Amino acid sequence: MSFVNPLLLAGISLIAVPIVLHLVMRRRPRHLEFPALRLVRQRHETNRRQIRLRHLVLLALRIAAIALVAVALARPSLQLSKSLGTWGSREAPVAAALVFDAAPRMEYRQANETRFEAAQKLSEWLLRQLPRGSRIAVLDTRLGAAAFQVDRSAAASRIEQLAPVANSQSLPAVLDEAFRLLARSDLTQKEIYVFTDLARAAWPARAAARLQRRAAELPEVTVYLIDVGVDDASDFGLGELRLSAQLFSSRSPLRIASDLIRKGPAGQRTVELFVLNEKGEPEKRDERVVEVEADGTAGLDFQVSGLGEGAHQGYVRIVGQDGLAADDHRYFSVEVRPPWPILVVDPRSPHADAEFLSQRLAPDDWVKSGLSRFECETVAQPQLAKTELDRFAAVCLVDPKPLAPAEWDKLTQYVSAGGGLAVFLGRNARPVASFNSPDAQRLLPATLLRQAIAPEGDIHLAPRDLRHPILAAFRSAAGSVPWSDMPVFRYWELGKLADGVGVVVPFSDGRPALIERSVGEGRVAVMTTPLSDVARGDPWNLLPVNDPWPLVALTNQAMLYLVGSTEEQLNYFAGQTAMITIDPAVRYRSYLVTAPSGINFSLAVDPKENQIMITSTDEPGNWRVQAGGQTSGADHGFSVNLALKQTELERLTPDELSELLGPIKFRVARNRGEIERNVSMARVGRELFPLLILLAALILAAEHILANRFYRE
Repeated sequence: MSFVNPLLLAGISLIAVPIVLHLVMRRRPRHLEFPALRLVRQRHETNRRQIRLRHLVLLALRIAAIALVAVALARPSLQLSKSLGTWGSREAPVAAALVFDAAPRMEYRQANETRFEAAQKLSEWLLRQLPRGSRIAVLDTRLGAAAFQVDRSAAASRIEQLAPVANSQSLPAVLDEAFRLLARSDLTQKEIYVFTDLARAAWPARAAARLQRRAAELPEVTVYLIDVGVDDASDFGLGELRLSAQLFSSRSPLRIASDLIRKGPAGQRTVELFVLNEKGEPEKRDERVVEVEADGTAGLDFQVSGLGEGAHQGYVRIVGQDGLAADDHRYFSVEVRPPWPILVVDPRSPHADAEFLSQRLAPDDWVKSGLSRFECETVAQPQLAKTELDRFAAVCLVDPKPLAPAEWDKLTQYVSAGGGLAVFLGRNARPVASFNSPDAQRLLPATLLRQAIAPEGDIHLAPRDLRHPILAAFRSAAGSVPWSDMPVFRYWELGKLADGVGVVVPFSDGRPALIERSVGEGRVAVMTTPLSDVARGDPWNLLPVNDPWPLVALTNQAMLYLVGSTEEQLNYFAGQTAMITIDPAVRYRSYLVTAPSGINFSLAVDPKENQIMITSTDEPGNWRVQAGGQTSGADHGFSVNLALKQTELERLTPDELSELLGPIKFRVARNRGEIERNVSMARVGRELFPLLILLAALILAAEHILANRFYRE
């Protein structure tokens, strides 16, 4: 037990007052003359014992009342459990860290006040309650080191300047920094105050486990969670934008998909699509009226055609206002280029195999309608040595025959300079004659061993990891692609894979079907079974027969990967480093970067990588990178969006919070009264003042009743 005011215990000395009064005011028995003397003496002795007992009872009650009042004024407290806090004084200086969740979801507005504003208001009040001499640090969830403020006024100024950030860290990561800072303080009492809406997205389990280990090293630290969240939040928000491509041909339409996410009861919203014109003004291109179920999600799908060559930007927005505006806009950037020229090399004439592949990449109806993203040119394999490869974005060898060393060397130089090469192995390959030669192995991912035969048709393509860009088209249909209906009867077994080779698609027996290798600045993709062999007798596979769309999707995505369309990134999340590739033929000394807010700054090009690196991408919106004037200069763009977790409002349950924080000593409060009560209990334990005052009042009441009764008798 501890006391807030131990000097007041001296009041116990006042118990001498009732003792003195008892001795002074003691009644003496009167002498009576009575004939029956014996009876009188017996009665006298009985009365004397009763009076003495009554006076002793009253004396004890009066002593107890005075002692209880004195003890109560000393404000004793009881430490019920060592885990609730450390023993100390309420007025002793503390080392305090004030941690603010600065995620965009803290801009949720209720009663004309954002959650962040509510946190600032509570923190300003709390700052005034901290004892004199306390050391105070103010932290938020932006990147940066923690430090104690110079004084209380500096801490107040720091709180006033805080604002939500687009790239918010997790709270366990910031709390870890707060624990490390408090460990350096020599003050006995250490406290952390966390102002948060208790959103689940801010407390990842992996980071919480690390925080528990850090807190175990400092058991004297008490954590107070100041909950400023809303239990019944209501919001419409947009999910991440899914673009058909960031870099695509002028003949292809742009498809934009997303989700309308509802938090709260069912409702309806209008979603609009805007594309910026040459003057940077938004033009509405489409809209959708969407119904969303309670706490549900509804899909969105837009298509934009007629985009000219060059950089294009736009955004999708929800019409109307709700509690959280941060998730009502999603931005995008794309770049339109001419169709990619593809060279298809056929081992024979007429070019039946090449024509088959060309129709998968650039069908006649797509070419006529202007929707084809590739322009295919076919040559016979003997003409490969005389063909200039630099004007093609990629080269396809369809069931190639053995190549001469000079031809392998030419292809190696082409790929090393940044070109793409696709090799579809078939019946014409000869392991010893050419494909396993040192010239070929500088380019190919592996040596060829033998032809594997599966006459029962129980072998088929079996993609497993759909994260590779070549398999992007199958992500939405994962598990429903009928690969087993397209059996493979024959394929090439490979030897040991070269260093850095990756298996993109395996067969169902685990052997490689599609593999890739990086050579210099370019890539090589090798398919161990052909795609154009079905027209002959004894086909190697039935990939093009039963359901052709998987084959079309696979070849198109592979070609986009080889020409680099899937590699260049124009859309980022806040905080990511943006890399803009510059054409070395049209390169300026410096480029002007314009942020969505209109702020400009200049950056130079990395001469080795031909790229501009922008690290300060904390502002969501459309960014521009320009040089050389608006008419003939360079004009690039990229977009920055909030990560979905930054705007998720789903709150933690008490059980989830207890599991996340584990052995950490923490308390949750929602208002000033709960904060004061929690701090008092943690610093000095549970105060017994109310209980002692009540007990003293009961004793005084008993004394009053007994005294009136005894004296009346």
